[in-house]
Amino acid sequence: MSEYSEMASTGPSAAFFDLDRTLISGSSTFVFGIAAWRGGLVQRRQFAKDAFAALTFRFAGASDETSHGVRDRILGAVQGVRYDDLVGLNTDIVPKLMERVRPEAKQLVDMHRHAGRATYIVSASPVELVNPLAGALGMSAGIGTVSEIAEGVYTGKLAGPFCYGEGKVEAITELARWEGLDLAQCYAYSDSASDLPMLEAVGHPVAVNPDAKLERIANRRGWPIVIFSRRTKAVVRRTTQAAGAASLAAGSFALGLKWAARYRGSSAS
Repeated sequence: MSEYSEMASTGPSAAFFDLDRTLISGSSTFVFGIAAWRGGLVQRRQFAKDAFAALTFRFAGASDETSHGVRDRILGAVQGVRYDDLVGLNTDIVPKLMERVRPEAKQLVDMHRHAGRATYIVSASPVELVNPLAGALGMSAGIGTVSEIAEGVYTGKLAGPFCYGEGKVEAITELARWEGLDLAQCYAYSDSASDLPMLEAVGHPVAVNPDAKLERIANRRGWPIVIFSRRTKAVVRRTTQAAGAASLAAGSFALGLKWAARYRGSSAS
């Protein structure tokens, strides 16, 4: 149990993981776009736009303007698509995303689970795709963007927060209220300064392969900075005040559906 001593839970807490470039290497949006295009759910032109957006997120970072554009494209891409058809893409998407899971991130997920802590993916990707990936990883659930559904078909409108920036905080705050979690005892992991609201909302923020802005802020605030390689061996960089937390890097589906259903139910009321 010594390897878990630094992260043993002393109360109702959870660990929240950003998806793209944190839990996985690369962009889940790109994987989703390929599967949707091959499945005939989006046109070639739409797929090209989404691929470009994924590259923009990867190399330039996500501004509010680009995030709004991706939000609109995600909603527009599923508008008119049947729920069953979208969920059917998971047989192709989940195995491909599993191949991209960073082994060091999976180790952290497992360590949090062994410490008695719930674990969640928090992503702008559709909740219908995030949830199965969380289940495949043995995590508690996936929290993603919830789209409105009418008579089994996506309307192209949101039924909850766009799970990006402040939207992630809204989502985890609601989850904490439902599940009796103490955010001051929770952990959050992300690579991007766009997730500063989520990182600031918890008591134990961790920067993973951070972009330049997040790295500056993490250094200034004494947050742990963890560098994951794309191979099986991790390189861990410790900040002055975070040696214990940084050392962690060395060492369910049903709940997510309930979360989505609550948002859809409240939006309809």
